[in-house]
Amino acid sequence: MATKQETLQGLIAPVVESLECEYWGMEYLSQGRHTTLRIFIEREAGVMLEDCEKVSRQISAVLDVEDPISGEYTLEVSSPGVDRPLFTLDHYKRFAGQKAELRLRIPFDGRRKFSGIISGVEADEVILQVDNEEYLFPIDSIEKANIVPQF
Repeated sequence: MATKQETLQGLIAPVVESLECEYWGMEYLSQGRHTTLRIFIEREAGVMLEDCEKVSRQISAVLDVEDPISGEYTLEVSSPGVDRPLFTLDHYKRFAGQKAELRLRIPFDGRRKFSGIISGVEADEVILQVDNEEYLFPIDSIEKANIVPQF
């Protein structure tokens, strides 16, 4: 049985791709009676406000018909930004060599937060260089990850 996130992704990703944008990922945040569905899109030429509006209108129409979210929710569409979230193994491969912050679902070595350089990917694990130690985290153990912008 598909999770809510998998169901939503199955509905949303094809819509985004059909509008000549790359589906980067999504966050589904349900806190009590307030639900937020945040969709991240990417374009080679950069994401413009018009892209977000176009994607938002199309996704809204699909969600109205399919009705996968019960009750009220807020739909947000944006670019991933400079502190972009990382969702897939491909994202980690693309940003190898960049600094990232990870939060794990369950503690490892007594902690859930790690900050370091993405060294790459091995099978279904992300390799993170933290100081002089290398950690391998299964992708499923990562709750949230973001690039740390370097200016």
